[in-house]
Amino acid sequence: MASNKGKGKGKGPGNNVIALNKKARFEYHINETFEAGLSLAGWEVKSLRAGKAQLTDTYILVKNGEAWLLGSHVTPLNTVSTHEVADPTRTRKLLLHKKEIARIFSRTQDKGHTCVPLKLYWKGNKVKCELALVTGKKLHDKRATEKDRDWKRQKGRIMREQNRA
Repeated sequence: MASNKGKGKGKGPGNNVIALNKKARFEYHINETFEAGLSLAGWEVKSLRAGKAQLTDTYILVKNGEAWLLGSHVTPLNTVSTHEVADPTRTRKLLLHKKEIARIFSRTQDKGHTCVPLKLYWKGNKVKCELALVTGKKLHDKRATEKDRDWKRQKGRIMREQNRA
């Protein structure tokens, strides 16, 4: 039986992706990517196992030599312990090397550059966040991206029809 482990798409037990930021790939040109660990509370890990996370409108802030994930939303489960107050939008610390943090900080100081999370995923029993240094796309770039995507979809349909005949 073939294993689905390591594949990035689809749902199921072998899927390691928790949340994707689909909007980021449409809105930005991705220049460089990093892998960061995430400092989480116990209730957050349980919620992430249940797939209750969102990365829309999330960004990375570098402050005092530390990287922080702002705006991410982890919905607390109903079964979370009653003695702990769960804040779904709390600022979470990203675990990166000092050189990586310095690189992200220097790049985000340039005009038009920012750092956004692309996805949250499991790596073993750890939660990792894929970050990207990005520049914003102009309207014509977004149109070109959409045009290319439509053409690839049409090309795939044509090829499937040709293979059937």
